[in-house]
Amino acid sequence: MGTTLSIPKTEKFSEDGENDNLRYGLSSMQGWRATMEDARAAHLDVDSSTSFFGVYDGHGGKAVAKFCAKHLHQQVLKSEEYIAGDVGTSLTKAFLRMDEMMRGQRGWRELAVLGDKVKGFNGIIEGLIRSPRSNDNKDQSDDWAFEKGPHSDFDGPNSGSTACVAIIRNNLLFVANAGDSRCVISRNGQAYNLSRDHKPGLVIEKERIYKAGGFIHAGRINGSLNLARAIGDVDFKNNRFLSVEKQVVTANPDINIVDLHDEDEFLVIACDGIWDCLSSQQLVDFVRQELFLETKLFEVCERVLDRCLAPSLAVGDGCDNMTMILVQFKKPLQTSAPAQEQSFSNEQDASEPTLENS
Repeated sequence: MGTTLSIPKTEKFSEDGENDNLRYGLSSMQGWRATMEDARAAHLDVDSSTSFFGVYDGHGGKAVAKFCAKHLHQQVLKSEEYIAGDVGTSLTKAFLRMDEMMRGQRGWRELAVLGDKVKGFNGIIEGLIRSPRSNDNKDQSDDWAFEKGPHSDFDGPNSGSTACVAIIRNNLLFVANAGDSRCVISRNGQAYNLSRDHKPGLVIEKERIYKAGGFIHAGRINGSLNLARAIGDVDFKNNRFLSVEKQVVTANPDINIVDLHDEDEFLVIACDGIWDCLSSQQLVDFVRQELFLETKLFEVCERVLDRCLAPSLAVGDGCDNMTMILVQFKKPLQTSAPAQEQSFSNEQDASEPTLENS
């Protein structure tokens, strides 16, 4: 069967929700791919003033994306930095923590349970048998304790995942990104990129790759991976003389912090299966048009997926897995004092502006 299907799977997995400040809808579709490797997370009320949304686009397997969807937001919330109000630092630590947690016996077992190809079916059963009893260590889910077992020397998965996360806390928006999933905001109908697609050709990525001993061929790192940042992909992170931020591939995210304003209409987080087909502005225009006709946000997402799906494999773009989260601000937001913001230019598409704090 290979990596694609003869007929696309167009069944969609969708949901929506709302609280006093936000409405969201999301949808995902396998499409022409032989397997579904995307995952997503949507948590309206992780605490009394905070919402969390994330899109994870897996490659080489689905388990890393599912692992991130299950654990990344939890690591953000339990960090000392988050409790102290430093959301940006807590996001960075959570991204890097994913690679740490996926090592060793417990990491191997968790990935096996989540469905990745780890020594086949027998390996999965072995991992389940060797999992600790629930009363062995009541605090284990909090400290991710080391487990002894046949895979204690497991360095981590060769598969990987992008991660694009948005946290909305009061009047501030925090975006963390590693990979080529993208976050875009509509401000009075103008699309602004809140993340940068981490492709190997970007100058800052290229410099790190070469310094770490990697090379770029046909737009891919070592002729293989077309991403410069990702969670997982341990084969690209095995230089023991370099920090995690300086490896050929790194999970270290860009962090963008912006004020939310009354003019902000909605936020979109989507995997590259969407952005391969539509520019940021094209997607914003399409969503705005659909919002005049449809009030259910997940149905708007479903129409975007249908719009992007290729009519045949010969088309090229539109044949990937697709996942999209649409977050709409329900009422005008009171503008807060200016926040310290990390901003950057979008080198791969200079025609699409990056939001500047005002």
